[in-house]
Amino acid sequence: MDWGFYMEAKSFLIAGPLLWTPRKFADARGFFSEVYNQRTFDALIGETRFVQENHSLSRVQGTIRGLHFQAPPTAQGKLVRVVRGAIFDIAVDIRRQSPTYGQYASAVLSADNWAQLWIPFGFAHGFCTLEPDTEVIYQVTDYYCQADDRGIAWDDPDIGIKWPVEAANAVLSDKDRSHPRLAGLPTYFS
Repeated sequence: MDWGFYMEAKSFLIAGPLLWTPRKFADARGFFSEVYNQRTFDALIGETRFVQENHSLSRVQGTIRGLHFQAPPTAQGKLVRVVRGAIFDIAVDIRRQSPTYGQYASAVLSADNWAQLWIPFGFAHGFCTLEPDTEVIYQVTDYYCQADDRGIAWDDPDIGIKWPVEAANAVLSDKDRSHPRLAGLPTYFS
């Protein structure tokens, strides 16, 4: 099947993440878009099953959420999209033996560009809001498990993420301010 009729998929220099942009069919009434199709996704990624969908609202521009991941046995793949506003989205490779370990892929996701980011397990995820009142929806491949909830410092200089907000102006939770650096992380993914 020609997936290009329904969506466009682009890979990054880092193997794993995928930018997925569904097509919009618009007319005077508005638009229609098939934002997810299991057969299409499985053909590109491999058999995947989503079990939970999350929705976040960030009121303030410059809000950073992350860098988050779940350790095995409840590691999660995530498909992230924005339904209002815009984010600078990040996937950091934390697969210890990967040639791109500690590097990241990034994309701007917005309600306007309609792009989605697939983040497989073995990656930490985070984002920074580019507009106020930004809403993000993401599907995950395993249920939330507090015991396996982990994170990495959003401002780790070894990763060197070029966030679109000055550190002094970034809005973070106390939890996200206290994550360890990548160098102190045990090997969760190899």
